[in-house]
Amino acid sequence: MTKALNELTIVEAARMLRGGECSVRELWDACALAARERNDELNAYLELFDADEEAIVAAQKRIDEEGEDAPLLCGIPLAIKDNILIKGHIASAASKILANHTAIYDATGIGKLKEAGALFVGRTNMDEFAMGSSTENSAYGVVRNPKDTTRVPGGSSGGSAAAVAAYGALGSLGTDTGGSIRQPAAHCGLVGLKPTYGRVSRHGAIALGSSLDQIGPFAKTVGDVKALYATIAGKDAHDATTIDESTYSLTPVPDKLRIGVPRDLLKEGIDEDLLALFDETLAKLEGEGHVIIDIGLPTSSYALPVYYVIQPAEASANLARYDGIRYGHAARGKDLLEDYVLSKTEGFGKETKRRILLGTFVLSSGYIDAYYRKADAARGLLTAEYDKAFGVCDVVAFPTTPSPAFRFGEKSDPVSMYLEDIFTVTANLTGMPAISVPVGEVARDAVLLPVGIHFTAPKGAEELLFKAGALVTGEEL
Repeated sequence: MTKALNELTIVEAARMLRGGECSVRELWDACALAARERNDELNAYLELFDADEEAIVAAQKRIDEEGEDAPLLCGIPLAIKDNILIKGHIASAASKILANHTAIYDATGIGKLKEAGALFVGRTNMDEFAMGSSTENSAYGVVRNPKDTTRVPGGSSGGSAAAVAAYGALGSLGTDTGGSIRQPAAHCGLVGLKPTYGRVSRHGAIALGSSLDQIGPFAKTVGDVKALYATIAGKDAHDATTIDESTYSLTPVPDKLRIGVPRDLLKEGIDEDLLALFDETLAKLEGEGHVIIDIGLPTSSYALPVYYVIQPAEASANLARYDGIRYGHAARGKDLLEDYVLSKTEGFGKETKRRILLGTFVLSSGYIDAYYRKADAARGLLTAEYDKAFGVCDVVAFPTTPSPAFRFGEKSDPVSMYLEDIFTVTANLTGMPAISVPVGEVARDAVLLPVGIHFTAPKGAEELLFKAGALVTGEEL
């Protein structure tokens, strides 16, 4: 059965464009139409862009003239999370406080994609300021999972995942502060990559946790994600935290991988069907000659509480600027103090307020030593523990999430929601790269819901992740 143009992978679409089997215009129209047809139902996009005729014509001309030498992403329609700046478009981070914020420059990653000839379908919905694991915290309504619209797509980059899963774009960019790319990828049946901290510039991404945030790609395949990553990665003069490829010694990619599995962390709170698929996948890999090694990561049991001290602390510092005076929604009361209070009260949502308050508390006098500095010290122990583990294994494997996509409102208390991050936050705390790859489906209420397997690798070793992911998907990279 022939795929519709918007159902193609990036690699497939690039091949068809170069072979003259379709035009850039036809590919754009197919994705834009699919995005518009389902957006009332899914609410994946906050804004669908009009066709950029100049960019479409330029991409087609480049492909016609350069052929196989044209960048792989030339003419490829992509979706962009609403906290990544695209010049001339609103970038609100799904918050009322930035409802009228129009970007006056492109994020570095957007600039690189434009240079490669990529096209942009629109900006996608998200949890406000990327605070959430379900995309239920947007000021502009929830995003619905294309696989089952009664369920969440994951968060915070839920719109970016839903846009690709619903065939409204061939790939997308999100941000990942504690799992915000990998979780939605798992819930929507996609591949999602959180790169090594510093390998992709954060210039032009609205900050949440500056030591944790990383821009990364979604796509249908590992090969597509690899292509997107290669395009946006690299050192950037506008972001002092960025690094080049030579920062970390290149880790050789062996023919057979050693996969570490921390079994002690997989005993409670994990959906049984999901865990069975995880185990089946490891058994399959072992049958193919890869080595499965039981490893101990005892400090990782503290990763979640460490994260929920550090992330709110950094969020409270980053979001302090949105006060209605310097930036953001401005409300007017009887005096300056009331202006300040009203602006934040009206502009921020419930979860954002909760984390700002928590972060302000852990940074306050008398508590910074008791909470923040202890959490920061534990972060160092986590890093050392993983460095030791990578002495005996190439990658570490977890389920991406403890459960498949859940129903809206099902995790109404903050603690149960935060537990969705249990397998993903460590990569952000340590700066390691991590990838989620579809591993199968579990049945819930007569609907098959996708789930993912999660691999973590040493810093700078994205190639190991692509290898591990391709082994699961059966791709030839």
